[in-house]
Parts: sequence; C-alpha cells; structure tokens
Amino acid sequence: MPAPRSPAPPAAFAGIATVVLTLLGWSSIPLFLRFFTGYIDGWTANGWRYAFAAAIWAPAIVLALRRGTLPPWLWSAALVPSLFNALGQAAFAIAPYHVGPGLMTFSLRVQIVFVTAGAALLFASERRIVRRPGFLAGVAVVILGTSGTILLKDEGLRTGAPAGGHETLGIALSIGSGLLYACYALSVRHYLRGVNPITAFAVISQYTAIALLPPMVIFGRSAGMEVLSLPADILLYLALSSIIGIGLGHTLYYVSIERLGVAVSAGVIQLQPIIVAAASTFLFNERMNGWQWLSGAAAIAGAAVILWTQHRASRRPPATPAEDLEAFKTLPVDAAVASAVAEKETHKAR
Repeated sequence: MPAPRSPAPPAAFAGIATVVLTLLGWSSIPLFLRFFTGYIDGWTANGWRYAFAAAIWAPAIVLALRRGTLPPWLWSAALVPSLFNALGQAAFAIAPYHVGPGLMTFSLRVQIVFVTAGAALLFASERRIVRRPGFLAGVAVVILGTSGTILLKDEGLRTGAPAGGHETLGIALSIGSGLLYACYALSVRHYLRGVNPITAFAVISQYTAIALLPPMVIFGRSAGMEVLSLPADILLYLALSSIIGIGLGHTLYYVSIERLGVAVSAGVIQLQPIIVAAASTFLFNERMNGWQWLSGAAAIAGAAVILWTQHRASRRPPATPAEDLEAFKTLPVDAAVASAVAEKETHKAR
C-alpha cells in the first residue's frame, strides 16, 4: 500500500494562489484598455492610470526612507529603466485602439525572444544558454507561432478592434512594446542590481507617471481632463485597472516568485494570451480561426521551452566566480521582477 502523500506546504499554496491571481489580474488589463477606447483616448488612459499607480506606490518610498533602506543613488539609477518602462507602457496602451486584445497579447509573446537575445548580447553568463538547441528551437517556434497568429487570419472575421483602428499599426505597437519591455528588464538587471524590488518599482512608478503626463497634456483630448466628465463607474474601472495591473499585480508576482521560483511563475504567466483571447471573444466579439489558435498555442509552447532551457542551464555551476557575480540563476521574463531576482542572487553570492 503506497504511503500517503504529505500535504503541500503553506508556502506552495500561497505561491499558487498569488501566481493565479497575477495571471487573472494581468489578463484583465488588455480587456480594460479595450473597454476604455469607447470613452477616452490612449494618452489619457496612460496618464491617469500611472498617476493612480504612483500614488499607490508612494508609501513604499516613504517607508523605505523612514527605515533608511532607500539608497540615495537609486533615483539616478532608475532613470534609464523608467524611460524604457514609460515608452513600453505608451505603446502598450495605444495598441488596443488598433488591434483586438487577443491578437495584441499573442503578439507580445515575442518579448521573451527580445529579452533572452538581449541578455545574450549584454551578459556573458547568458551566452551558454543561447547556444543550446532547446533555446534555439524555442525561439524559432515563438517567432513562427506569433507570425502565424498574425498572418493566418480569415478576411471578414471580426478583429475585436475599435472602428477606425489600423490593425497593422496595432500589431507593430504590440511587438514594439514587447521590445521596450525587454529593454526595461535588461536595464533593471544592469542598473538596479541588489535593490529591494518593491522600493525599485515604487521609484520607477513615480518616474513613469511623470514621463507619461506631458504626452497626455499634448496629445490627449482636452489635455486629459475629459476624464473628469466620465461617469463614476468608468472612473472606478480606470482606477481598478491601475490597482490590479500596476499596484497589486507586481506585488503578487513577486510573492509567487518567492514561493514557486521564477521558472514556474513565468511559465504560468505565459497562459495570459489564451485567457485574454477567450475573454475578448465574448466581450468584444474578437474572432480567431483555428489556425490562429494553433499558432498562438505553439508560440506559448515555444516560450515554455525557452524557460525550461533557461531553468536547466541555470542549475549548472558557473564557469568562474566572477561569472557567478554577474549572472542570474534564471533570467526573468517579466521585467518588473528583474530586480527581485538580482537581489536574491546578490545575497547568495555574498
């Protein structure tokens, strides 16, 4: 008779709960943004959502100052990552005005290729990963799968995009935001190594909010002030999209990484396009044919292969102690937690 299984530890349950909540929360954001297209322009949505986020994260800065854990140099070190984050957020928030949420998030999967390729170019410790057959196969599948999702559409099928949108521009913005978020991840790794991730992201949120305000004033309708005339329920949804996507989402994801590890957490998040596309079918009548779904599933499988290859490679001992000080055990796919992984690895190296 087999021995009874021991119950899963509470930490594992907490990790599963937080990563599922993160997946659901982040999956809701493209849907929120598509919904806002009927009420406000993208520049206005961007400016107000990050203004809410800056207010949410400000207490973390105050707490770090009171505890003396806010490095003085963090304000200058966070400038470059904040710039990439602001540019990526701008492209991300404008894309739903031209392309459906499902196709948008499938296009974003290319981000994992940008992140890993950039890491290989910038960090010597990552180059052994890109030479592995599994990694190269995963990259090829991600590119082919994403291309199939974009190109194998049926003419006449509803795209889920607002009337007057330009789908090619929306896809370009989606892929561009993936590239910019990859640059953000790599710059966080380079500039914010060893910084508490909550504190680092709090500072980045302030800078990003400041960077997104001028475009809202210049390009937004009524300089972004049309928000003040929105019904109360739409204002509530706008605030919720900020709280869920920028406020709670990154915190929950960090907790899931602490409980489950980067590879598992990032792997679960790869399911986001499927959830978004399924929800968009019912909410916005976005239709994807069987070939597009198959291609999208292949892109997600390719991303999983890349993550698995990274995970396997990270378990090998580094070539030299110097390389260990420069390397991550596993390169994070999500930019917002890059500093979290860096901090953990710094403590291990000491």
